[in-house]
This record gives sequence, structure tokens and C-alpha cells, in this order.
Amino acid sequence: MAAPSKKVFELFVSKIPWTAATKEIKEYFGQFGQVKKCLLAFDKETGFHRGFCWVGYASEEGLQNALQKDPHIMEGSRLQVQKNRRPFMGRKTNKEVEES
Repeated sequence: MAAPSKKVFELFVSKIPWTAATKEIKEYFGQFGQVKKCLLAFDKETGFHRGFCWVGYASEEGLQNALQKDPHIMEGSRLQVQKNRRPFMGRKTNKEVEES
């Protein structure tokens, strides 16, 4: 019997202000549903994040709630939010926050 396919409920978020941290992003998107993970990509040379991240929800409901809101504003900047087209398989060197 084949293993069941894992459903992925992820957003791709871009145009994140450089002052925003992973914790703030997770808290903001947590208002729409339980955030399973928040992966903010960092530049190895500068140490600053690259202005985009992936937010994974525990359910499709959280994902849909976040997609229905427009605009998303964080620290005065309008975020670009879209459904992630394919699951992110990132390297473990990125800073990832996961909580149960």
C-alpha cells in the first residue's frame, strides 16, 4: 500500500521589510490559523534576511483565511502573499522555526 501524500498548506510571502523577524512574521500570520513553520531565508554574506519567506499552516483553513485578506501590511510595508506552488525543500542551514 502506498504512503498517503502529505498535504502542504504553505504561503510564499515576499516584500518583507528588513526590520521584520521570523517571530513577528509567525505572530502576524498566526492570526489566520495555526502556523506550523515559518522559514525566512537569510543571506550568508550579509546576515540579513532576503525579503521573502514560506509560512506553513497546519490546515487548509488557515491558508485560505490568510489568502482572503488583502492587503497584508507589516511595519508599514505591503506584503505580497500567494499560495506556494510546490513544497519548499530547503537546506537545513536556513533558520527555521517549528512549534507543536
